Amino acid sequence: MVIEFLLGFAKLMKNIAVYCGSGAGTNPAYADGAKALAKAIATAGHGLVYGGGNVGLMAVVADEVLAHDQEVIGVIPYALHERELSHTGCTQLLMVDTMHERKALMMEHSDAFIAMPGGIGTLEELFEVLTWFQLGFHHKPVGLLNISGYYDQLIGFLNHAVSEAFIRDKFDDLLVVSTDPDELVAMLNSRSR
Repeated sequence: MVIEFLLGFAKLMKNIAVYCGSGAGTNPAYADGAKALAKAIATAGHGLVYGGGNVGLMAVVADEVLAHDQEVIGVIPYALHERELSHTGCTQLLMVDTMHERKALMMEHSDAFIAMPGGIGTLEELFEVLTWFQLGFHHKPVGLLNISGYYDQLIGFLNHAVSEAFIRDKFDDLLVVSTDPDELVAMLNSRSR
């Protein structure tokens, strides 16, 4: 009875969205970090929500979560699916018409978000969920896995934006940053509402 009461107040994280590159990058540490993050997500009992691709770091994360027998939900636009870029091994592969629909569906199916190394698309996804968090449109924790210092300059810029009063919230309240995948997943779990 007490457990049921407490569960009514604590929302347990089910799925974590991961934003990452459709390429592997030049540093092998990125793929190693993707595997480690996927293992941390799966061993903590979470499923993965991601962009549905079968290329780059996206494929590494999905394959590793699947190898640990956890659910993988891929969300991919038809245009990318038609170019044979979709991961056919996903537990669920959801196809949408636009990138906007993709992001909205990923948000709907996720209880937390993590950005790994990636390009413009990864940054755009990260900043959208951060903006929505800051505006109170969601209360799901957002994390950044800073592999091999990939995001050092971005973190420096965000801290500068805070010091210049363009970001009003304390940076640490908006974004959880770690170099360790297990620590990052644990930190997101502790912030889950």
